[in-house]
Amino acid sequence: MRFFRDVNLPAFTAGFVAVLVGFTSSVAIVFQAAQAFGADSAQIASWMWALGLGMGLATAIPSLWLRKPVMVAWSTPGAAVLATAGAGYSMGEAVGAFIVCAALITLAGATGWFERVMNRIPMAIASALLAGVLARFGLSAFTAAQTALPLVLLMLATYLAGKRWLPRYAVPLTLAVAIAYAAVRGQLAWSTVHFTLAMPVFTMPQFTWQAAVSLALPLFVVTMASQNLPGVAAIRAAGYDMPISKLITLTGVATLLLAPFGGYALNLSAITAAICMGREAHEDPHKRYTAAVCCGLIYVLIGCFGAAVAGLLTAFPKELVAAIAGLALLSTIGGGLATALRDEAHREAALITFLVTLSGVTLFGIGSAFWGVVAGAAALLVQQAGRPKTAAGKDIAPACKIRLDARRGGPDNTHKPS
Repeated sequence: MRFFRDVNLPAFTAGFVAVLVGFTSSVAIVFQAAQAFGADSAQIASWMWALGLGMGLATAIPSLWLRKPVMVAWSTPGAAVLATAGAGYSMGEAVGAFIVCAALITLAGATGWFERVMNRIPMAIASALLAGVLARFGLSAFTAAQTALPLVLLMLATYLAGKRWLPRYAVPLTLAVAIAYAAVRGQLAWSTVHFTLAMPVFTMPQFTWQAAVSLALPLFVVTMASQNLPGVAAIRAAGYDMPISKLITLTGVATLLLAPFGGYALNLSAITAAICMGREAHEDPHKRYTAAVCCGLIYVLIGCFGAAVAGLLTAFPKELVAAIAGLALLSTIGGGLATALRDEAHREAALITFLVTLSGVTLFGIGSAFWGVVAGAAALLVQQAGRPKTAAGKDIAPACKIRLDARRGGPDNTHKPS
């Protein structure tokens, strides 16, 4: 099988780091969302089963099929919406809302309207959006030094040394050294790990207009604006040409099937995608799909063991997770900023997009990724209004449509494939 010929240690490590970052940064919010609807321990384990299985299969199968890194995750802002708005609704009403949201996501993909919107966003704006989303993780890598200075300094020194002498293995080496240090210091909370198989728990959906308005619509809006939008930006900033509408449809159908078991919303990932689409995952961009497949297989494993594996992943110190995420994303953040600021005609609009996205501002329940694009597009519109089209401005509409250029080495266009 080609996958076994293409996969290597950095690719597997990238997949593991993606799972580590994705889970530890938001699993508590998912637990809170389930508890807001009165979920017991069996239902919470079922949520983990549904989400792990959905993310894993929706990541691994299309990645193997397309030979490109397709990354799917649960909707973290969606879980936050459910955790705050779920009080007073039963689990049946919640499942009904999940199904309504899934139908809307499927419709958005099947009609192609979401991809058409994304095709109108200039590459500079998309790159600035991605850099703004990821920069918060880069900052967290160094703010973690406030509470774990020796660990962060050790990880930074290992990463820099690795980039100098073993660039392909810089991230795996940094992760291994960090885990060893935490283990020696007794900072790994293994007591939280109890391995038991998760069993799916079916909940009969109940459809009410109150749940549709209060839960389904906000869940749909934040998933599309705060998750799928930067997810597409990550794909295109990395230079991959993927069938976006079909992938959005896939996440909607997967959510539809898994909603009765707790799969509340699946979407394209941006943060974990950047980890698996970067050069650290594989030198050859045509083989980075292996990192996504590894990530998907680990997600499936998490689904099988439910909350038990969640406990394993959360056993790592939060500073370790923050630092490895930031270091793994450094090159992607730098590449996004370089692309965003390269064209002087788009530079200020891209900078506004970056700053608004980085700010983390939330208005009307919608996250900063959406408002960053709105602010950048508005700035670009004001700057370009009334001006004749120039060579620099001809790509405003289709700028995000990037095709793989085999002559220049694939998606990155920075090196020749091996």
